[in-house]
Amino acid sequence: MEFKDYYQIMGVARHATQDEIKRAYRQLARKYHPDVSKEPDAEARFKEVGEAYEVLKDPEKRTAYDQLGANWKAGQEFRPPPDWNAGFEFSGGGMSGEDAANFRDFFESLFGRGAFTGRTSGAPLHAQGGDRHAKVLIDLEDAYTGATRPITLQVPEADAQGRLSTREHRLNVTFPRGIRAGQHLRLPGQGAPGRGNGRSGDLYLEVEFRPHAYYRVEERDVYLDLPVAPWEAALGAAVKVPTPGGVVELKIPAGSAGGSKLRLRGRGIPGSTPGDFFAVLQIALPPADGDAAKAAYRNFGDQFKAFNPRARLGVSA
Repeated sequence: MEFKDYYQIMGVARHATQDEIKRAYRQLARKYHPDVSKEPDAEARFKEVGEAYEVLKDPEKRTAYDQLGANWKAGQEFRPPPDWNAGFEFSGGGMSGEDAANFRDFFESLFGRGAFTGRTSGAPLHAQGGDRHAKVLIDLEDAYTGATRPITLQVPEADAQGRLSTREHRLNVTFPRGIRAGQHLRLPGQGAPGRGNGRSGDLYLEVEFRPHAYYRVEERDVYLDLPVAPWEAALGAAVKVPTPGGVVELKIPAGSAGGSKLRLRGRGIPGSTPGDFFAVLQIALPPADGDAAKAAYRNFGDQFKAFNPRARLGVSA
């Protein structure tokens, strides 16, 4: 999938005001409307302009797109990174699948899952503020212990002149023990302010875990690729293993193969039914970085001449 430069498509600068973007869209929509345009690619260009305008007309989508696209150029191979929109606060609701289907894969990969929506107009004098949504990243260890963390969200806004900016929304959030990736926390009164005497809306935080150097998570289960020496796998051993809840001792059964999973029941993410912790064995070979080490490998090979590691592939050693 190629990266799309919506500013280039619209023919506007990245610092263009919302009014300038609106004027550019009106001109291009008239130029490429399939009912009146003589351009051979009018229909495709009309859809492309509509796709760009759908993002750039909305301060929220535009702010997220600006951060995502800062290091990309049009036509480059593109995959949106995980959690690319974390830390931004957006209006509640989302784009329907039918609306997203009107656009191409690039747009759908960013906004096709109901992440953002525009704001409504014509609100009464007194009205409750709208709910808002944000994705936040926490450490896996916080799910084991629970934690209260300060977070700062970026709230996209456009001023009276249509210039785009962001303000910071700072708050302390308590993440309960056992919280899972994808779970939502509701913070009453922390959403958009109400009009007149209307109360503020709520803020919903979608929780995800930061990528971890050691662990990966599936639902409540936690996985660790555990390096073991060949002799530990062959003869069995008791080794120390890090877990998000602390270091434990794990028994490696004799004759273990690479890829084997050893389960520690109940040592995954806590809960009424806690997850499990899995150590996935990875055979780690000592380097043959000296004469003595090379000689040891040769002797080892002589001891196991009859062993064919590729027997299951139907070839001889």
